[in-house]
Amino acid sequence: MKYKLLVLDVDGTLLNEAKEITKRTLSALLKVQQMGVRIVLASGRPTYGLMPLAKALELGNYGGFILSYNGCQIIRAENGEVLFERRINPEMLPYLEKKARKNGFAIFTYHDDTIITNDSDNRHIRNEALLNNLKIIKEEEFSTSVDFAPCKCMLVSDDEEALIGLENHWKKRLDGALDAFRSEPYFLEVVPSSIDKANSLGALLEQLGVKREEIIAIGDGVCDVTMIQLAGLGIAMGHAPDSVKACADFVTLSNQEDGVAVAVEKAILAEVRAADVPLDELNARARHALMGNLGIQYTYAAEDRVEATMPVDHRTRQPFGIL
Repeated sequence: MKYKLLVLDVDGTLLNEAKEITKRTLSALLKVQQMGVRIVLASGRPTYGLMPLAKALELGNYGGFILSYNGCQIIRAENGEVLFERRINPEMLPYLEKKARKNGFAIFTYHDDTIITNDSDNRHIRNEALLNNLKIIKEEEFSTSVDFAPCKCMLVSDDEEALIGLENHWKKRLDGALDAFRSEPYFLEVVPSSIDKANSLGALLEQLGVKREEIIAIGDGVCDVTMIQLAGLGIAMGHAPDSVKACADFVTLSNQEDGVAVAVEKAILAEVRAADVPLDELNARARHALMGNLGIQYTYAAEDRVEATMPVDHRTRQPFGIL
């Protein structure tokens, strides 16, 4: 198999505008995993918010990974093992809160299944909680209440110019300590220095012994550019900004047109011929699929025909004894 990892941005890439994985995309992603390609969900979402998607894609059955908080954490989907993690020094929180108050911004961070914020009524924070199925805890004294090292903090405002101003100020003021960037017109994210999807992905590749040439990365936003450039095959979504498309090797359709499925079908599925895959590998990859659950075993595979055996036992016996 030419590619070993498929790295997917989530919102605007894997999910359509209804925040759903379409049937075609789900089918394509299950197929590539059965062929031995492992999936990495790479998102700015918190780890907790990505768990339902990892479950829907069966990442735990196929050795997949979750890269959350725009790269602050990587976990193994099968058992939740933390493979990589970077956090903000809690001593920086009073400074971040002071700047937020001075500019009239809301501030929040994530902790397990909750959002901790000084403004529980902010509509963007409420939407973020709803999107990730998180509870909101309001704390007037934000920095005092956060008694842990967070993966990232978010400042929130509808005053985009004010956010841009603070972003530019922090690019100079926080250089080497923290990084700040806008992930949405109303969100200013603060993360540990040098954290982005590509750098964290590089750490995962080193642990797995996978080369850059062996990964595909698909995304639609500015936060995805570094991982698209890192990948052996970098793919931009059809609705991505021109600046993102310029960095990609290939542009697929939009997330409303099954762009991920189209890309995967062209780059991976179309390149595979059944006759080229050893039978023991075919059987191993099918063990979590319906065939594996029924005890079906491939015995022959060619371009025009595939043969298999199926036992007649408690897994396949039908109500009226027909089989």
